[in-house]
Amino acid sequence: MKNLFVRRRLPAAALVTLFAASALSAQELSTLTGQVNDDSGNPIYGVQVVVLHQGLGTQNGAITQNNGRFLIPGLRPGGPYRVEARMIGYSLEFVENVILEASETQQIDFTMGTEAVALDAIEIFASRAVERKTPVAYSDIPKVQIEQQLGSRDIPLVLNTKPSVYATAGGGGAGDARVNVRGFNQRNVAVMINGVPVNDMENGWVYWSNWDGVGDATSSIQLQRGLSAVNLATPSIGGTLNIVTDPSSMRPGLMAKQEIGNDGFWKTTVMGSTGLLNNKFAFTASGVRKKGDGVFLGTWTDAWAYYFAAAYHINEKNRLHFFALGAPQRHGQNIYKLNIGTIDQEFARELDDYDPRALNEFPQAGRTWSPNFGRTSYVDGDRLGHASTYQGRQFTSTGPGSGTFDRHSSGFINERENYFHKPQVNLNWYYYLKRGMTLSTVAYYSGGNGGGTGTLGSLRWNYTYTQRFPDWDATIERNAANSDGSRGILRNSVNNQWTIGAISKLRMEVADPLTLEVGLDWRTAEIDHYREVRDLLGGAYFRCNSDNRCGDSDFWTEDKRNLGDRIDYDFTNTVDWFGGFVQSEYTEGPLSLYGMAGLSTIKYSYVNHFVDDGTGSPLSSETDNIMGFQVKGGGLYNVTDEIGLFANAGYVSKVPIFDNVIDDRAGIVNADPQNESFLSLETGADYRTADRKAGAKLNLYFTQWNDRTYTIFRTLDDGTDVLFNLKGLDARHMGVELEANYQPTDYLRLDAGASFANWKYTNDVRGTYRPDDRVQEVDTLSFYVKDLKVGDAPQSQLFYGASVFPYPGLYISFFGKTFDRHYADFDPFDRDDSTDRTQSWQAPGYTKFDLHVGYDAPRSWQMPAQVRLFANVFNVFDTRYIQDAVDNSAFNSFDQDHDADDAEVYFGLPRTINVGVQVRY
Repeated sequence: MKNLFVRRRLPAAALVTLFAASALSAQELSTLTGQVNDDSGNPIYGVQVVVLHQGLGTQNGAITQNNGRFLIPGLRPGGPYRVEARMIGYSLEFVENVILEASETQQIDFTMGTEAVALDAIEIFASRAVERKTPVAYSDIPKVQIEQQLGSRDIPLVLNTKPSVYATAGGGGAGDARVNVRGFNQRNVAVMINGVPVNDMENGWVYWSNWDGVGDATSSIQLQRGLSAVNLATPSIGGTLNIVTDPSSMRPGLMAKQEIGNDGFWKTTVMGSTGLLNNKFAFTASGVRKKGDGVFLGTWTDAWAYYFAAAYHINEKNRLHFFALGAPQRHGQNIYKLNIGTIDQEFARELDDYDPRALNEFPQAGRTWSPNFGRTSYVDGDRLGHASTYQGRQFTSTGPGSGTFDRHSSGFINERENYFHKPQVNLNWYYYLKRGMTLSTVAYYSGGNGGGTGTLGSLRWNYTYTQRFPDWDATIERNAANSDGSRGILRNSVNNQWTIGAISKLRMEVADPLTLEVGLDWRTAEIDHYREVRDLLGGAYFRCNSDNRCGDSDFWTEDKRNLGDRIDYDFTNTVDWFGGFVQSEYTEGPLSLYGMAGLSTIKYSYVNHFVDDGTGSPLSSETDNIMGFQVKGGGLYNVTDEIGLFANAGYVSKVPIFDNVIDDRAGIVNADPQNESFLSLETGADYRTADRKAGAKLNLYFTQWNDRTYTIFRTLDDGTDVLFNLKGLDARHMGVELEANYQPTDYLRLDAGASFANWKYTNDVRGTYRPDDRVQEVDTLSFYVKDLKVGDAPQSQLFYGASVFPYPGLYISFFGKTFDRHYADFDPFDRDDSTDRTQSWQAPGYTKFDLHVGYDAPRSWQMPAQVRLFANVFNVFDTRYIQDAVDNSAFNSFDQDHDADDAEVYFGLPRTINVGVQVRY
């Protein structure tokens, strides 16, 4: 009942509080208003305007709106005041000795010019696109939008109001989100924090639980779709996500924020920032504590996060930035998609293509049930696990809370849990050598310790809902009675890693208006992968052998494994990367042009600590250097002050990921790894009205993905293990994107957008390969995917919203999102039946709404602290919808004919609430 109260009662209470607070006003106070433009006369959105009373030391502030306007009420009459305008990439502008009259409104306007060092710091490292200059499709998410709409969710979920972007919370575990851009998953989306790529060095994935505290410290996020303007050797195919945290842009003071939500969620954030002191130093530090039970059973979270940043402006020519951040955390996971009938039989019955007979095979477990969770009680009448009194302890050798410990809760067992800490440390140096020449260098370190859990060996299983889940009591009872130890256990899959790297870029004006930029990108990583015994589940030990599907090691003298002992596999992978690029830019009048070429080389190596190479040493192997490259360029022409046109094109030859080069289970190397290629074309237009009250962006894109590689593992008749490449699978991603906004007054803003796409495979693949160079026979593999739609994200998307500002400091935003033509994900290399040309299942379209409400009480001598109250309601109408789907599930399919009863899915989160208060001194 406690959680039910929070979910139903908390929003109403928060709204009453907000509106009550909005009615408060002080008498005879002054108001400051104005507009901020760039040196071309264009309004700038997201500028921080800070008002400092030079006598009392009190501060107040606001953020400029879409039209560059700002409004700061509640100021004490008199003064003197110092009024500052601050924005990343622009020079600091200020007016001193301002005197305010009682009960009057005074206007101060600013014109902000670009600052050479500041602009290079952001544009060079983070590769930021600049409005009306950079010829790419991009969307900005300023800090004010992050604060108002993120609501303690994973960072990608704030991007869902941008065209061609589809972000979901996955199985609902904290940090398990994923993002898809233009039909490409995040392996083909470059994610950078302060200019440093954070995609996994082995497989390109991004684990958002590692960056849990970044949202509160973020100054801005920019999403560049397509090949983007990124000039690192790292290619971005679907897009580039630039996350910037700038200590010198933070408003000085202390901030404390408390957030609560449904299902026991609470989050405490404390942050302190000096702002820029004497135009020399700036420091920012924050700490975050987050806990919650999770919406889905067993998806609890127990997390910390920290962030520290410092800036030192040595002189006019030198600037240093230092960043350190991390998020040690543990959270329960729900990682198995389920048949629709297992989740919600009423929803299944409403689908025309769900066979009613399947309902008998897939009984309902409930919308928030998880097969990765075993509870010790009954919930809503459904038996979710045997009542266990097992109190056995668990173990991890690394990561948060390492050592021997009790379970998160004695009342249940998580089959799947993630625990990890990935700190990142950057030192950035910006050196303004002379007019028109800047050298920017970053050296960085990223660690990583932790892993994920699962079962190993033989367990007792419960098949009540067809999707099996562990019968913990039966397993524990059998293990305890077995004289030869546990037959099934919980294991950790450990991933310990470190990465060091450096990026250096030299930018110079060759001759006005031509600029040349060259850069180098070096990084190296070492990753240890192994499994270890986490929980013996009632047994005295675990005998690791082929009977338990665990194998053994050539170096073991005893196959009895205890808590913490390594099992199953133990290998070390290394990745060595080196790249460089050259880029030229030409800007004169209304015309901007750029061209870029980049070259990269990567080398992989591998050591298997369980396998003897025949000399008494662990088996090892390495690859040759694998080369990749990219070439791209584009231009933008401002036809008028209101209309701009752009186009860009590029070609990328992308090196394969580690798993397509080395099979680290078998320890064999692909002798001839193949690159994939991408050809991209894009054009678009930007329009804004003369009064800047309205704006729109229209983009058309075309991306051809050729030679997608399929790596095949085979064991020959003589026992030799080999890897083969099958290449030639092609896909085409094309579509149109639109964004528009209209702010007729300071009190109303309207936003809308859409994207319509056609992502599909363009050919069947028939490949022949020779299993062994010693023989002439060849094998043939064929895959039949021509004209099948690419799955995993909706190909039609709409978003629309309205924001009202009825009183200074008060905002109410209501956003809707509609998704359609969502084809279920599938592996194209599973389509080996020539008679099966059926499209993958198309999930039903859906619409959901989010509400954001907040009030920023003005700071004055009567209220020295600035108080902000806010509430976020996600999925306001508690819509039932399918957010992720896999076609023809291997585990939860009824009859394998590509319809609803054969898909396995994640339902979207039900209505969730995030409310809080923020106090800033």
